[in-house]
Amino acid sequence: MSSETGADLSVTVADGVALLEMRRPPANHVDESLLAQLVDAARTLDDDPACRVIILAAQGKHFCAGADLGDGEFVRDRAAAAQALYRHAIRLFEVRTPVIAAVQGSAVGGGLGLACAADFRVAEASTRFVANFARLGFHQGFGLSVTLPELVGRQAAADMLLTARRVGGEEAVRIGLADRLAEPGRLRETARELALQIAASAPLAVRAIRDTLRGDLAARVRQVLDHELAEQKLLWATRDSAEGIQASVERRNPLFRGR
Repeated sequence: MSSETGADLSVTVADGVALLEMRRPPANHVDESLLAQLVDAARTLDDDPACRVIILAAQGKHFCAGADLGDGEFVRDRAAAAQALYRHAIRLFEVRTPVIAAVQGSAVGGGLGLACAADFRVAEASTRFVANFARLGFHQGFGLSVTLPELVGRQAAADMLLTARRVGGEEAVRIGLADRLAEPGRLRETARELALQIAASAPLAVRAIRDTLRGDLAARVRQVLDHELAEQKLLWATRDSAEGIQASVERRNPLFRGR
């Protein structure tokens, strides 16, 4: 077993399975720094013969609550922060090792995008997947325009994106957003069981099969990220977006006026 630990991310490899753990509890907000560390670690694991599968997990109450709307890079310059984040998102989709996301608590906004970048998602009944962009007054990002419809279908994706409603773990499994439903307290064990099943298969065959199934996914995400960012820039300039973001920070319902 090998391990490496930093302030925001730890990496442990055992029995062919790497555990990448985000360490920004309780919300594990994602920004350029964290995503860069995560992708760099995953790309290093691509070349590690001791690693056949990656589990992406997080400390604390939530898997990832997206970007921190009330502090940091996103507040100072949303467009620049998003562009920097998306540069690493593209690299994440180019990772060659199968990734399983162990999703506890909430995966919201960019956190949902991060979970959907994985090959599989393991959830609990209490897990909540939330595409909350319309309630914030702007367009979805992180490649969700491609990944979410591929996982759940166009209609279910439209439902999630336009209503911004919470999708629980049981519904997520039913619609294809999650692949396994863990018993309470067994999220990581369930993710590891799936990882070990994959790790027991021939690694060259696993990568070849995965490459075929994913096809041009990375290229399509790269293209759609440009469109998503352009739409986000336009909508961030609106009063509705300012109201949606402020309402989220203040934990109240937004009042949108269509301007």
